[in-house]
Amino acid sequence: MIRLVVKRDKKTVGDFEFNKRKINIGRLPENDIVLSMDRVSRFHAIIDHIGSDYIVTNRSAGSKAQVNDEPIDSVPLKTGDVITIAPFTIEVVIEEEEIIEDTNVNIARPKRWDVPFGANMTDADVDYVLSLPPFSEIDQSKFPASASLRDILRNDTRVLHFKQGDIVIREGDYGNSAFAILSGSVRVVLGRGKSGLPSSTLGRRRRQAKNFLRRIAQLWSNPNEVEVRNPSIYKSASDTRRKSDEGTRIFLQDVPKVLDKYNTASLKSGEFFGEIAALSRTPRTASVVAEQDSTLLEIRWQGLRDIRKRAKDLKEYIDKIYRENNLRGHIKEHPMFKHLNEEQIDTVVENTIFETYGDFEWYASFKKDKKSNAGKSSSDAIKREPIIAEEGNYPAGIIMIRSGFARLSQKIGHGHRTIAYLGAGSDYGFEELAHNWRSKQQVFSQKSLRAVGYTDVLIVPTKIMEEIVLPSYKKKLPPLIKPSKRENLVDLQGSGVDKIGSHMMEFLVENRFINGTATMMINLDRCVRCDDCVRACAAAHGNNPRFVRHGQQNDKFMVANACMHCSDPVCMLGCPTGAIHRDSFEGQVVINDITCIGCQTCANSCPYDNIRMVEIRDDEGNFILDEATNGPIYKATKCDLCVDQKGGPSCERACPHDALKRVDMRDLETLAKWINR
Repeated sequence: MIRLVVKRDKKTVGDFEFNKRKINIGRLPENDIVLSMDRVSRFHAIIDHIGSDYIVTNRSAGSKAQVNDEPIDSVPLKTGDVITIAPFTIEVVIEEEEIIEDTNVNIARPKRWDVPFGANMTDADVDYVLSLPPFSEIDQSKFPASASLRDILRNDTRVLHFKQGDIVIREGDYGNSAFAILSGSVRVVLGRGKSGLPSSTLGRRRRQAKNFLRRIAQLWSNPNEVEVRNPSIYKSASDTRRKSDEGTRIFLQDVPKVLDKYNTASLKSGEFFGEIAALSRTPRTASVVAEQDSTLLEIRWQGLRDIRKRAKDLKEYIDKIYRENNLRGHIKEHPMFKHLNEEQIDTVVENTIFETYGDFEWYASFKKDKKSNAGKSSSDAIKREPIIAEEGNYPAGIIMIRSGFARLSQKIGHGHRTIAYLGAGSDYGFEELAHNWRSKQQVFSQKSLRAVGYTDVLIVPTKIMEEIVLPSYKKKLPPLIKPSKRENLVDLQGSGVDKIGSHMMEFLVENRFINGTATMMINLDRCVRCDDCVRACAAAHGNNPRFVRHGQQNDKFMVANACMHCSDPVCMLGCPTGAIHRDSFEGQVVINDITCIGCQTCANSCPYDNIRMVEIRDDEGNFILDEATNGPIYKATKCDLCVDQKGGPSCERACPHDALKRVDMRDLETLAKWINR
């Protein structure tokens, strides 16, 4: 039994004794302890009785509950502890326990490969795949017993059969898998956007969002308990999850007639495609259509990653076609090279240099480094970043950012000033190359370029630019760089600094917020702490807010702890089941609750602490427990950008003072307009 003495201003306002599994504390009358103050959340905290322990868990996304003056997420209680939910304090006295009937639900904890990628993948299918190259040439002894090649093929791949005209993948869709052609052939439509297949042909449509009645019903139909799930979903998951996709497909009638209108390439048995999206977690770069009846092996990226680790020849082969296919398409579509003919394109592709800087798994050390480097200047951070190109050196070529981010900086006195950041698709060095090609007065690189975390670049050498690209360049070249006493100090007009200010730019780059495409920013001067944003989020997610209204601040602006739906979503790396993935329509990063096994890999990988692990319950509020260990089942949760709600993020729409905005950091113009209102 537990006794809870509620006080306000040191005066006792309530004395309660409980002998039950859960005790709700909050503002609404359905709570066990009602604290009638606007500052208190509707359901502010809950105390769970598990075994002989009482555990208090914070449920408020605004002002956190405290135990002994320390903010908490979830901690066990003991006699003498004081829970603070301002302006109230609750003194805890735990008395001799009585045996309470256990009403928790036990299920088996999900494990890796509980949900195979192909539900209908059989041992016969695995034998068939292993009999064909390149899989027949892989040394299976290189794989550990815990993740053998057979296991990977059995659980991380699926055999798919396509009829002539079936669309295999669509340009622009987000994908996490690659394909190997086992038999037959496919046609790749090389054009993108308006040059590719029209949207109507690809069968695209808008996502089915909740209708008006369902959205209104959320106000009263959401459960009162937190993180409620239906246990039967997980118990029957092996029979219901990840069904084979061999059902209705979009197809083209009269394939030759349709495809002959477009620039296409044919791929035959034994070749791979889709590896670009699988390895870089990016949108598909082309649409692929079955040229004849074909059998394909789809490999989700976790399996492709594991095979590449052990099979050197296959790794080199996949990397080779990944680079060649990606590079040629990138060069052909880049505005700088569109005026070149096929022979010139071949020369550029042949001479382009691939380079990577930084650590692909930069997020693993980011949080640790952030704490250890607290209080150090931005110049200290810049010095630790790998140099891609340095100010004062002769420009070696045009540098194109293929993935990741880079910091553009310039020397000021003994330090460096961040001018802007460059993301995928940005270029560096064109002004200097164009100047030196036209002028006898040569200049060196005007700015330094450094990798922020991990950056993948393409370098077209200066010689190729001067001999092939610049002589036939159709567009107007940038003006000559004027010499000055400041050694050609860059004009900041039009740069990122000019738009949002140097202090804000440093803040965004240092904390890697530049990665976000839907970063939650709050103007603290406008915010009145009404928590309407939190309540709107909770209403849209079964009474569970998916963000926390606090975070790092710069002047009057705060970046809240809400998923930013990153350009480079490192949270997806290492997920053993693929539960966390990009939505196929608009690219939001979402979590499949059914296939999440609670391993915490995504939460540990997120550099911004925006993914929370929660203990799930049934509709009576009882914990759903692992039948093997009797411990709680955890699930990863995060903001999904209200993917099933019409109108976009509920948090932004609910703010009555226009204090909150979801910002795409690739659009500094919009950010500048918002912060400079």
